[in-house]
Amino acid sequence: MTTLIIGLVILIGGGLLYGRLCEKVFAPDDRKTPAYKNEDGVDYVPMKRWRNCLVNLLNIAGTGPILGPIQGILFGPIAFITIPIGCVIGGAVHDYFNGMICTREGGIQMPEMIKHHHNKGVFWFFTGFVCLTLFLCGVVFIYTPGDIAATQLFGFGGTAGEASTWIIYGVIFAYYLIATVLPIDKIIGKIYPILGGVLIFSALGIFVMLFVGGYQLAEVFGDWTLGGFDFGAYFSSQNFIPTFFVTVACGIMSGFHGSQTALVSRTLESEKHGRMAFYDMMIAEGFIAMIWAAGTMAVIGIGAENAGITMQLTDAGWGYFQSVNGALQQISPTSVVGVICRNMLGDIGGIIAIIGVIVFPITSGDTALRSLRLMISETFNIKQKSIASRMLLAVPIFALALVVLIWAKNDANGFNTIWRYFGWANQTLTIFATSSTMIWLMRHGKAKYLWLPAIPLAFYSFITSSYLLSAPIGLSLDMTIAFIIGGVFTAIVFAYSLYRGRKRVSV
Repeated sequence: MTTLIIGLVILIGGGLLYGRLCEKVFAPDDRKTPAYKNEDGVDYVPMKRWRNCLVNLLNIAGTGPILGPIQGILFGPIAFITIPIGCVIGGAVHDYFNGMICTREGGIQMPEMIKHHHNKGVFWFFTGFVCLTLFLCGVVFIYTPGDIAATQLFGFGGTAGEASTWIIYGVIFAYYLIATVLPIDKIIGKIYPILGGVLIFSALGIFVMLFVGGYQLAEVFGDWTLGGFDFGAYFSSQNFIPTFFVTVACGIMSGFHGSQTALVSRTLESEKHGRMAFYDMMIAEGFIAMIWAAGTMAVIGIGAENAGITMQLTDAGWGYFQSVNGALQQISPTSVVGVICRNMLGDIGGIIAIIGVIVFPITSGDTALRSLRLMISETFNIKQKSIASRMLLAVPIFALALVVLIWAKNDANGFNTIWRYFGWANQTLTIFATSSTMIWLMRHGKAKYLWLPAIPLAFYSFITSSYLLSAPIGLSLDMTIAFIIGGVFTAIVFAYSLYRGRKRVSV
């Protein structure tokens, strides 16, 4: 447990110090926020700080900080160090400045923020890219909670041929449609605090049981073999850089969060609430990611014979196996959620925790589609005052989502394809936000703090480009070549950001 504790100290202590630094650099003041200046009773709605925090946390905490760490922890205990460091200096910085710049500039959404700081070419490319990513996010966050509910909560098969599968999806679709078109405080603002309680219970419950239950975790300076699985061998064979950082993604840094902090920027009562709503909630997501990573390592450690998990090598790579009636049966990363919850929290506590895991993606999917509606409407000046006008945009989006969902359920590799591209696109979005933050700092006489966004900008420019170049979903190039081209791409992105910042200062 030593490495996990060190990681938590880095996360909490580092978050406190770095968060205060970010707040000092941005310098929030007492000016009237967009929630009051543009109050419309739909999207611009003042909400209390505690409610804003829960809304943003639930918006950003989908299945990413759960399924990502479940797969990412296979790289070993190094994850307990890289997750908190990345979260403190990367993800939380990204979320804070993105949310605060959108607040300061009138509650604008991400495409408009990019338009303010970049040229038209970058703006239109980003708009198409972010809309596609949000759409994929919506589909993914219908698919995963539906499958978890079907297989882990109700005991169904979750296959495309079962009526129960589509009934569950239908319920999620109906909720998404309502949450997408109604005023933000009618559904999201009222139900999220309740769902937040379930979220907190599941994470804290597993955290406590890690210590009370006497589970063993591998240590970064110790033996990386646990429960018969060699984490060190996996680390050596899977290209830790860049694969790990795309896999864990939402627990470290996520471009999707930019669309959500922009959404929440329209509800802040004061700019001074931003650090807690944006920076601190990303730290909370980092905590969630670390706990699910630790929970996965713990159940691998006890093995399938003790109601845990056994890792075995299959034709498709390493797989998770559970003991069912005395025989080993391969399960998906989604099903690992149920194993962790029931093993650590018992049947009743496990069910509550599983409900929490179902809630995570649902509360991200609804706001992803809401953000998509807003981005399209504001890009093309489509009025959204009436429910009818909002439905006019929402219904075609949902119809297309249903088509993709049907394909994904009926194609053996459909969901895996969507998830891989969504994961890469999600990380690539961070480049636009951190580049814009650099430009904003230069425009406002804060160039000496460029290193704050420059660190995550350079790192994720390299990670996303080298991953696409080397991964099967991309060009499958040799890793050395991918690293060289990724380095060149990173230098170009960095140089462009500096050039654009200097040009904007001179305007």
